[in-house]
Amino acid sequence: QVQLVESGGGLVQAGGSLRLSCVASGRIFGIDAFGWYRQAPGKQRELVATSSSGGSTNYAGSVKDRFTLSRDNGKTTVYLQMDNLKPEDTAVYYCNAEARPFPWSSLRDFWGQGTQVTVSS
Repeated sequence: QVQLVESGGGLVQAGGSLRLSCVASGRIFGIDAFGWYRQAPGKQRELVATSSSGGSTNYAGSVKDRFTLSRDNGKTTVYLQMDNLKPEDTAVYYCNAEARPFPWSSLRDFWGQGTQVTVSS
C-alpha cells in the first residue's frame, strides 16, 4: 500500500514561515491528487491545497497568496511553503494522496499521520 510521511511542522510566530514535506512510498502505480488538508481543534478537516497529476493546483481561499504547493519531478514528494502565517492557520496538517497501488486498482485516498503547526500571536 501507499505510505505518506510528513515533516516540517512546528511553532512559529505570526508572520513567519514554515515548509511542510510529504514523501509517498510503498506500492505506488500512480498518484493523481496530492496535497494537504488541515484540522483545527473542534473543526472539520478542510482542504488547504491540492494538485492534480495534470499540474493544476487548487487552494483554499484563506491561504491563497500565502501558501505555495509544489511537487517534485518524481511526483512522490509534495511540499507546502507557508508564508505570512496567522494564528488561525494553527492546526494539524495532513498529507493526502489519491493513488493506485497497482495498475488494476481504483483510486483510493491515503493519509499521513499529521504534523502540528502552531502559530503564536
